[in-house]
Amino acid sequence: MKIELSAISRKAQGTGASRRLRKSGRVPGIVYGGTEPTLIDLDHNNLYYSLRKEAFHASILTLDLDGKKEQVLLRDFQMHPFRQQVQHIDFQRVESNKKIHMKVPLHFVNADIAPGVKLNGGIVSHVMNDLNIACLPADLPEFIEVDLSTLALNHSIHVSDLKLPKGVEAAGVHIGEAVVATVQVPRGAVEAEALAAAAAAAPADAKAAAKPAAKSK
Repeated sequence: MKIELSAISRKAQGTGASRRLRKSGRVPGIVYGGTEPTLIDLDHNNLYYSLRKEAFHASILTLDLDGKKEQVLLRDFQMHPFRQQVQHIDFQRVESNKKIHMKVPLHFVNADIAPGVKLNGGIVSHVMNDLNIACLPADLPEFIEVDLSTLALNHSIHVSDLKLPKGVEAAGVHIGEAVVATVQVPRGAVEAEALAAAAAAAPADAKAAAKPAAKSK
């Protein structure tokens, strides 16, 4: 998905200048990497609705800065504590021949046919919702699919089990052993089963206690 947004460079700095920008419906920001950092500002409403799209957070973005287009990544943004207002945003320039590190969302599929769910009534628990990866910009995926179709009860899928796209590798220490998802019987169901078993055993225990002992001859 190609995502493009427009920005203009700015020279005014400081809290007062940023406050004035926000009041005029603009968002102060910065683009860094490659050359000198560039101070920018963008239209608030366009940016706000772009931030609500999953792909905006894990895609190479095209930034039209003063009529010149460059490739960037979203690196950080700040929201107002209680208003739906973007306060500031950071972008990083992308170089085609240098690997980037990104968090990419995980999309879980086939949970309904997982043996642990279909046959044993288990529930899938998503331990991870995104994955740190490293790749060249051209290989950056919008998301990584997690196939749950073979996941059995009380079993897990690990990062090492994922089929990563060509040119993409998981990043992080011991990331291969990290659990992505698991299937378990809900805790409430386990407790209910234990209570039912205890209740079923209670009458038998009561009868045994009430039965008179055999008299010795």
